[in-house]
Amino acid sequence: MLGALLWIFFVGLLLCAFLFSKTTKEFPKSWFEWKTEFRYQYIGIVGLVHDAQYKARDRVALYKQADRIAVITGGNRGIGLRIVEKLLACDMTVVMGVRDPKSAETAVASIVDLKTTKGKLICEQLDVGDLNSVKAFAQLIKERYSKVDLLLNNAGIMFAPFKLTADGYESHFAINFLGHFLLTHLLLPQLRAAGKEGKNARIVNVSSCVNLIGRINYKDINGTKNYYPGTAYSQSKLAQILFTRHLQTVLDAEKSHVQVNVVHPGIVDTDLFEHSATTSVPIFKKLFFKTPERGSRTVVFAAIDPSIEGQGGTYLSNGGKGPFHPDARKPAKCEQLFQFSCDLLKIQQYGNGEL
Repeated sequence: MLGALLWIFFVGLLLCAFLFSKTTKEFPKSWFEWKTEFRYQYIGIVGLVHDAQYKARDRVALYKQADRIAVITGGNRGIGLRIVEKLLACDMTVVMGVRDPKSAETAVASIVDLKTTKGKLICEQLDVGDLNSVKAFAQLIKERYSKVDLLLNNAGIMFAPFKLTADGYESHFAINFLGHFLLTHLLLPQLRAAGKEGKNARIVNVSSCVNLIGRINYKDINGTKNYYPGTAYSQSKLAQILFTRHLQTVLDAEKSHVQVNVVHPGIVDTDLFEHSATTSVPIFKKLFFKTPERGSRTVVFAAIDPSIEGQGGTYLSNGGKGPFHPDARKPAKCEQLFQFSCDLLKIQQYGNGEL
């Protein structure tokens, strides 16, 4: 009898854990959705274990770099806000591309004394999900700066309901990947100008461990036939890694002093989870998820740490290399996504800064 009660308790505990950690607040309606949720549960557990296992390695050393210019998308909340804080502590000029520049400056001012910091903060309007906005932002940067030392493609959304952008792309694909793909193309001349022997300019793409369960649906990139938020999100995060790997191949072939790395910041307690069931049990996130400050460390590590100089194309997690999707080890798969994206945006020569 006691054994049966314990078994019922255990099953009930697992069911509650599943219900309160789903990627959406809705209940799965098909086997495809159930399977997606189960895969997310597995990846989430693995991610939490990895974060705990490598906690001591999850560090970044800040140092003064007053001559460097960093461009970051987003940065007005969560991980991004703490990234900006660290870059300003390095005395950099930090240009934030955000939807609401005034509120972004206010957010940064709430954790950094902008009157005394030697770093310089500039907030400009950017909606990375709007390709025209990306073009306008990139043009502003090019007119203002002859070089860009760091480009941090940080802005993103997660588990959002289905929505097409003004350009006709599913919002996760557009915001998390395609807008950053275009921005990188437009700013590569400035990045090349900044890089030099022994000190590469750096591009950092902020991805996620869920790339491991991602799949690029070339036949229906917007997922209109069978949309599910978790599937759209993991597709966009895998796209970032395939892009990173192939772009580094291109940069190496032309001997540019530019490196591109991709980062999983960890499972972090931020507003990105607003569409998920975890909002029902905020204490769980407080207990087991990283803080935004911890989540920012590996991103900044990828941007400035001398120990990874020349190690472009690397997927980083918790201050070191992490596991990533097997497709990212296949050059043909990486090139396929790269060329597909160029075709969507009608880019003839990637990285020449022109359309």
